[in-house]
Amino acid sequence: MHTHILGIGGTFMAGLAVLASDLGHKVTGSDLKIYPPMSTQLSEKGIFPIEGYNVEQLNSKPDALIIGNVMRRGMPIIESLLNQNARFESGPEWLSKNILATQHVLAVSGTHGKTSTSSMLAWILEIAGFNPGFLIGGIPSNFGVSARLGRGEYFVVEADEYDCAFFDKRSKFIHYRPNTLIVNNLEFDHADIFPNLEAIQSQFHHLVRTVPGNGLIIYPEADQNIQAVLEKGCWTPVYTIGEHISAMAKSPSGNHFEVYLQTESKTKIKIGEVRWDLLGQHNIMNALAAISAACHVGVLPEVALKALASFKGIKRRLEIIGQAREITLYDDFAHHPTAIKTTLAGLRAKVGTERVIAVVDIRSNTMRAGHHREHLAASVEDADVAYFFKSQDVSWDVETMAESSLCSGGVFSDHSALFETLQKKMRAGDHVVCMSNGGFGGLHSQLLQSLL
Repeated sequence: MHTHILGIGGTFMAGLAVLASDLGHKVTGSDLKIYPPMSTQLSEKGIFPIEGYNVEQLNSKPDALIIGNVMRRGMPIIESLLNQNARFESGPEWLSKNILATQHVLAVSGTHGKTSTSSMLAWILEIAGFNPGFLIGGIPSNFGVSARLGRGEYFVVEADEYDCAFFDKRSKFIHYRPNTLIVNNLEFDHADIFPNLEAIQSQFHHLVRTVPGNGLIIYPEADQNIQAVLEKGCWTPVYTIGEHISAMAKSPSGNHFEVYLQTESKTKIKIGEVRWDLLGQHNIMNALAAISAACHVGVLPEVALKALASFKGIKRRLEIIGQAREITLYDDFAHHPTAIKTTLAGLRAKVGTERVIAVVDIRSNTMRAGHHREHLAASVEDADVAYFFKSQDVSWDVETMAESSLCSGGVFSDHSALFETLQKKMRAGDHVVCMSNGGFGGLHSQLLQSLL
């Protein structure tokens, strides 16, 4: 079977390409721009995307045509396939029909931490001998790929609330029908498709409606936004982080913590502890969610804790990409003030008084539109210096926001100027964190090369 994917370069669609390839399909696809790590993953599978969306690529008459949510009405290739009455489907629909329908689905949703929690959960199941399939919006270092079929009955999927395609504006996760559902947290995001938090909560309640009565919903009890969703109606048992399972950090950085379970008599007992390389309270919360989901499908808690001790993290999540001249460079995917804040807080706890330089790319649709602008300055307070990069289509006053931050080093709209400034300012002992949900114009590799 020949499967062609429009928008193959995104983390989700590149994962679908891997799964289709593993099913034995001939996989082709196209995109405007593809960058590592997904471009590398595709090439390793022998998939070399077409650059651009020329109409001629439809001449191959693929058996299956998967449409990514970057595609829009008015694009010549979309108008052509509609005029031809071609058959097509969204990525989530293809995933549901071809893979998830026969699996016990463990879905990880929420505004933050989906990739990390999904990766932890998949690794726990792997160590427990379950050989799970998975589709994750990043590349877990323990696996080296973002997706695989697996050989068991369990499939871990990162359940994104973004929409499916130009013809299906529901959230992706509506198609997944999870048996075990994690909701990590819930905040306003994706301002390009959601007008407010209530619209996002409606989509999450649609998701809750799909979880069976013999399934399980896991969430942090302190998150009032999630609680409001469940109060609209919930027909599935819930397991709460904070009540049923909790943790006590044993180090300021969060790389050592103890885990406690609540007994039937409402007392808490320690079941073990984890020492790992990850940082921050947010990752401890992610770990508790992953442990809970794994236990729901029969993994013993002590096995889950042992697995987490060998968990190596995810590419582009505070990933060290190089060290030279006593300077450490990190690549991080954070693009929301909450994620920026928790990431920098974890790093600060680890490095103590050593200097932290944060370089924030105002790139996501929500950030470019000016949402969260009132929280952005505070999100970098654990850095010693913070630089902000804005593209030409950012119309709100980033400069005034930056001036309100005590650690601001300035605002840039030219990559070369930002690179040159960082070159001059970096010094031995620094930790430089480049934070972007895109390629950041190759800034990471440029900085590393300048130090070698």
